[in-house]
Amino acid sequence: MNEEDGIRLREFRQLKKEIRGSGEYLIVGIDVAKEKHHAFFGTATGKTLLKRLIFDNTLEGFRKLLDQVQAIQETRSLSKVVFGLEPTANYHKPLGEHLIKCALMVVLVSGVAIKRNRELLDGRWDKNDDKDAANIADLISQGKCLFYEYPRMWLRDLRSLLSLKRKLKKQEHSYRVRIRNQLLAQYFPELDRYSGRPEVESVIRWCLDPSRIAGLENDQFMNQIALGRKTQALHRRLQAIQDLAVESIGCEMGEGAVFEAQILVDGLRYIRKAIQSTDDRIEEICRQFPEYGYLLTIPGFGPDVSAKVMGALGNPFRFQNRRQVLKLAGLDLSADRSGKTSDSAIPVISKKGKAGLRYALYQAAFIASTRNKEFSRYYSQQMVGREKEKGINTQTVG
Repeated sequence: MNEEDGIRLREFRQLKKEIRGSGEYLIVGIDVAKEKHHAFFGTATGKTLLKRLIFDNTLEGFRKLLDQVQAIQETRSLSKVVFGLEPTANYHKPLGEHLIKCALMVVLVSGVAIKRNRELLDGRWDKNDDKDAANIADLISQGKCLFYEYPRMWLRDLRSLLSLKRKLKKQEHSYRVRIRNQLLAQYFPELDRYSGRPEVESVIRWCLDPSRIAGLENDQFMNQIALGRKTQALHRRLQAIQDLAVESIGCEMGEGAVFEAQILVDGLRYIRKAIQSTDDRIEEICRQFPEYGYLLTIPGFGPDVSAKVMGALGNPFRFQNRRQVLKLAGLDLSADRSGKTSDSAIPVISKKGKAGLRYALYQAAFIASTRNKEFSRYYSQQMVGREKEKGINTQTVG
């Protein structure tokens, strides 16, 4: 942790301790939007100083906000100021970064907390920009806010690439589903049993029409589809595909369907190359730091899991204990132990944290429990006498 991050973290912890009822703080709650932001100015004692300030999402708008803050601080003799933002897509990031660069205290307020606190302001669920800004300020005055992490550039790059990879994987899945459900199911349904084979993509790309495949000689079909090494197993599969094409029940293909097949396969291949390039870039960034090598030594931690853990945790020194890490992943246990149900309550993981981190850790634990002797032995011991319990396998691995 560099010195600047350490100072911000210490100031945030001090804020959480002293904000309730303090007469030193000017609290600025900001409802973030794409073009214009709404700000509310108040104190920790619940006093409203300025109900509404609308400023543009521009440098001139940010200056307008800071000028108003300075004026109120001087008028009201408030020595400290804290700005509260609700994470809203990426719209809050330019404002948050600008305020941090101005050495000002910035915190985040959870959208869930805002929703639950909205009715407590005036007993109504009515929602508008001015009320949301006041809601944010009210939560900050109670100390119900989160640390605004401003990571170093390498970590921001890593998180951006991990986010890009997630989106590319979704696009890859979308292409695969469209190829199977839109093309194969309609024009050559018998080919679906070989789905996933690399030669099937070539079949779809070059000659999906079963009548065309049936009219080709076996060697001619092999030469057109198999561009790489021609093995006996590949020869048998292509022969089986030709046999299926002879009696296929698929619909007649037109020029539009042929063009669609070419576009979808080309798009799928392009996405896969993009995923591979993204993986290479992620690994290149991760290898710059010794923590990555240490993570790879943990059973179940491969390049993908290690990168996701590094991206999610960021600076590990901002955590005070392991319970905070478990909460971040949503792996902390929760149960309704109130009243008569307290004796029979079964704790389950909360699933309130980062889903990506939780998934990565589960995958690592699953691999370790099946391939590492020590983890496998521990897993087997935990399962003794509980084999028939519903969901016990997943619960034990987690």
